[in-house]
Amino acid sequence: MRKIKLICLAIIPVMFLNVFALLFLTNSYDFNSYAVSSSAKGMCVLDKDTKRVLYSKDMDRKLSMASTTKVVTAITVLNNCTDLNEEIQVADESIGIEGTSIYLRKGEIIKVKDLLYGLMLRSGNDSAVALAIHVGGSVEGFAKLMNELANEIGAKNSHFMNPHGLDNPEHYTTAYDLALIASYALNNPIFKEIVSTKNHVIEATNKSEKRYLTNKNRLLSSLDGCCGVKTGFTSKAGRCLVSACERDGRTSVAVVLNCGPMFEESSSMLESSFTDYEYTKIIDKNKEIYNEYIIDEIEGKLSLYAGEDFYYPLLDLEKDKLRIQYSVNLDDAKSGDEVGEINILLDNCLLKMIKLYTMNKIDKLIDNKTLTISEILWEE
Repeated sequence: MRKIKLICLAIIPVMFLNVFALLFLTNSYDFNSYAVSSSAKGMCVLDKDTKRVLYSKDMDRKLSMASTTKVVTAITVLNNCTDLNEEIQVADESIGIEGTSIYLRKGEIIKVKDLLYGLMLRSGNDSAVALAIHVGGSVEGFAKLMNELANEIGAKNSHFMNPHGLDNPEHYTTAYDLALIASYALNNPIFKEIVSTKNHVIEATNKSEKRYLTNKNRLLSSLDGCCGVKTGFTSKAGRCLVSACERDGRTSVAVVLNCGPMFEESSSMLESSFTDYEYTKIIDKNKEIYNEYIIDEIEGKLSLYAGEDFYYPLLDLEKDKLRIQYSVNLDDAKSGDEVGEINILLDNCLLKMIKLYTMNKIDKLIDNKTLTISEILWEE
């Protein structure tokens, strides 16, 4: 005789056993809870892949950012140029721009890629304008592209008026926005290659001898695993730094705006991000999520699998606040069908939703019935 039995399991920490329950989901986790002391007017340390805020101080405060603007400039150029080895004649408007420069000359022909190195290593404001006009047709046209990209990434509290970062009351960002943009940019291998380069030689052009460039980011030499990205300074913005560090496949991104000891503070926070937080594999897509559904003598056990892996940086004190919930609909499911979802929660707040699939055929069980794993269906 076939019999359906329902067994409800209690909620317990995921460290010991997966949670099989369906709870009401609250709002997204409050990522601003771990504030730290800093001399910066605005600061944010972000985990690049999960976008979790690891440390913060006034991270949503709108501030000038000087030449850290060029992070946005570089990735906007890379997103809109198909041939970085193209040789272009620099626009006259890029000659003699105030501030740092690679000293472009009227009528000079130079590769786009070399202009990017001049932009990110030497912080050339003339490189910035030359690239902007080449890609956007004008500084104004390029600024429009910068703002569109920032909006797409989710940097909602930023506005760009130029590609170099010289002071303008309508040119601003936040530490959080800039960390988001840098995290996005570091996914581009060419961007990462450029900003992690300590020295670069621009070969002689029709108007110049060789140029020898040295990266201004001294963390590249002093911080193990540092992979960029950009310094900045104006009298209004103060000392600004976007930096990143990669260890064991994990990358932390730090932004400090208007911070005197920018290298020292950034280095300390990046180091702490790897010791304070453990990068935890919460969901393994290659591991059976649950296999105790007894279908029948022929079909045997039902195997469920997640659609993707999920890693997340966690403090020790947070691990017992982690929960996993499964919602499963088995009606008319077949092999490889999406049959539900996994919700990962921290302190009862949703971190991630992952689709759940079955790997073997399921006979129709109950018409129009949604089952959760807190309701275990089995036969005896």
